[in-house]
Amino acid sequence: MITTNTKKTGNTKSTSAKQENKEALGFEDFKKEVLNDYKLAHLSRHMSVLARREVLNGKAKFGIFGDGKEVAQIAMAKQFLEGDWRSGYYRDQTFMLAAGMTTPKKFFALLYGETRTELNPDNGGRSMNNHFGTRLVQKNGDWIDQTKSKNTSSDISPTAGQMPRLTGLALASKLYREQPELKELQKFSNKGNEVAFGTIGDASTSEGLFFETLNAASVLQIPMALSVWDDGYGISVPVELQTVKANISKALKGFEKQRNDKTGILIFEANGWDYAELCQMYEKGISRCRKEHVPVLFHVRELTQPTGHSTSGSHERYKSEKRLKWEKDKDCLVQMRQWIVEKKISDESTLDQIESEARDEATNAKKEAYKEYLKPIEEERDELNKIIRQKSCICNQNSEDQINSIVNNLNNTLTLNRKEILSTARKILRHVCSSCNKQGGLKDQLRKWVAEYNESGHEKYTAYLYDESAKSPLRIESIAPQYSEDAPLVPGREIIRDNFDALFGNDPRLITLGEDTGKLGGVNQTLEGLQKKYGEWRVRDTGIHEATIVGEGIGLALRGLRPIAEIQYFDYLLYTLHTLSDDLATTHYRTKGGQKAPVIVRTRGHRLEGIWHSGSPLSMVVNSIRGIYICVPRDMTRAAGMYNTLLQGEDPALVIEPLNGYRIREKQPSNWGAFQTPLGIPEVIREGTDVTIATYGSCVRIAAEAIDQLSEIGISVELIDVQTLLPFDTEKIILNSLKKTNRIVFFDEDVPGGATAYMMQKVLEEQGGFYYLDHKPMTVTAEDHRPAYGTDGDYFSNPNAEDVYETIYGMMGEAYPDKFPPIY
Repeated sequence: MITTNTKKTGNTKSTSAKQENKEALGFEDFKKEVLNDYKLAHLSRHMSVLARREVLNGKAKFGIFGDGKEVAQIAMAKQFLEGDWRSGYYRDQTFMLAAGMTTPKKFFALLYGETRTELNPDNGGRSMNNHFGTRLVQKNGDWIDQTKSKNTSSDISPTAGQMPRLTGLALASKLYREQPELKELQKFSNKGNEVAFGTIGDASTSEGLFFETLNAASVLQIPMALSVWDDGYGISVPVELQTVKANISKALKGFEKQRNDKTGILIFEANGWDYAELCQMYEKGISRCRKEHVPVLFHVRELTQPTGHSTSGSHERYKSEKRLKWEKDKDCLVQMRQWIVEKKISDESTLDQIESEARDEATNAKKEAYKEYLKPIEEERDELNKIIRQKSCICNQNSEDQINSIVNNLNNTLTLNRKEILSTARKILRHVCSSCNKQGGLKDQLRKWVAEYNESGHEKYTAYLYDESAKSPLRIESIAPQYSEDAPLVPGREIIRDNFDALFGNDPRLITLGEDTGKLGGVNQTLEGLQKKYGEWRVRDTGIHEATIVGEGIGLALRGLRPIAEIQYFDYLLYTLHTLSDDLATTHYRTKGGQKAPVIVRTRGHRLEGIWHSGSPLSMVVNSIRGIYICVPRDMTRAAGMYNTLLQGEDPALVIEPLNGYRIREKQPSNWGAFQTPLGIPEVIREGTDVTIATYGSCVRIAAEAIDQLSEIGISVELIDVQTLLPFDTEKIILNSLKKTNRIVFFDEDVPGGATAYMMQKVLEEQGGFYYLDHKPMTVTAEDHRPAYGTDGDYFSNPNAEDVYETIYGMMGEAYPDKFPPIY
């Protein structure tokens, strides 16, 4: 008990007694908090140890844990409030427990790959263990009230991959505080008081994404609180080989914000085993971060990894005996226990009891989670066994033996899973003889069972790549542009500009950001004058950091805003392809519909000049960002209509405007912001009977030029603008054209075997177009290399009207050699 030295005479005696009681109560509360934290730290440690064993004994597939970081994460969690956000990584289980955002049973459900979101709300079995994510989206597609929830964005495994998104989450608080027109969005912010907490391993600070996003946050001055967990290693590579000066806080001294600086970060340091110091550091740092909107970096040093990096190996292979002994002595749990005893907060016996209780709680949670996970799988196995046992037909002895052997393997498997069950059923089908192939027979029942099991597997493991609710952009109706009788022809850039003007005027959530987007109005003047009209935060210039531009978009979208992240040229998309592919494209899928980030990534491409300003690598994105729609408009009216459609839905999308379309004149619509280009529905621009050509973007004009020339010699070509590659021709319009012409050409500026091969697979294999061919399908593409410089370089590198003409002419020449003799 803490007492005062006040003299106990006269009236002061009563006052002193009251003070003693007050301080005694304060100490009891303090003691209770400390011991609760101690128990939580041990609970998390036991969870790590038990989970590692579950992987090694085959019950779980892989494990990566947060052991050694328990005390620091508990200290951080004390400052995490409702409305706050986390963008962390796979070592944060203790923080999640301390913040009340997960439970031991849910932790183990993650480990086992539980697919039911009521038991595994973080990812429904889509990601490995310790990949957390708040369910931000209700089943009807509506957002939850984020101000009444502690929120974590969905974790991804790639090192530093959480950093770009973290910047956007913090930026949203800045916008909600400084933009009065957003005050009505009360489900997403309480006056911008939310802090975005980030966590990263020290070795991952070597990634470019770390420095790129930290620089952006330092310039923006946003409430970002980043903790660096420093245990001295990146798997086996020591910090001396990772970081300049072997210390990230020293390396970042140039970033540190001084008294009169307008930009920069605050840097705090503490040892990861010092409970009291950590609590004080986080209280002070987060208070300034929240109040001042200044980014803060917490460098938490001298952490350990008692069970090693992951279940893939042991750290004894690369750490010396001296280092291992140091880690054992500096283990944060050991140090916290010593501190509690030294400060006489509790005694050894009580702490032993607490540790025992924590061990029991972890063990019970593991058992309950595994039992819940295994029960439906066992029922599915039993259902299959029942079908097989009840068969009435008799196969030959060899088939019977084969079936019995397959069933026995299933029933005796050490680790039961759905793969074993479905694989068993499919193998049995190979051996069921013809006498069982009747209605109600074994083969009939198994076929139906396999189909139903595959369908249930689709929901568990495949569904939710895109939004399947009423908010899907695929459900947005098509609305044609309207034109006045005297509608003028205007440059394409003005179509985009005036449509954006209408959109920004109607929706205060709409924000665009990118290089030269603001004051200049975009490199092609498609945002001319909009920054002056709508302000620097809504039409914002950024630094040259493409990954962070997209990451800011993701964070803003998660917090209820509608960002358009502009990447200046399509070629520059390579700088952010990892963020698009790893994070944005998988957000809805990896959370099983629990999160969505309706970011529109806007760029321009196809043809300009030289290797790095004229690319059209559509196969690069088609094959790497499934989960993001890809729009390839041929002109600016179509592009504007796509933006209008996408902003009515809530899926992410990439829109690639044709570079050579900004100066081409188009008829000016009158229903700005209202006309909507449907996704997944190609447009038949010109009807024909001899050959179908499917293309998109800038190639549409080239194809039209060749078709005009072909019509002069009697060849009729049907020209189809694909419009979107993802989704692709949901109405089978190209197939219907092929049924008529029986010949098809796929044409674009990608490399051979690129997006043309993708289109061919969709039409010929998936839609069944192969059966309607009278001639082998043809492709017209660019060369294998990137485009050379200048007019001649473009002509010899990229496909042109002559290539299209000669390809189609050659196809017709094979059918009618007398009418269309060889040109060469």
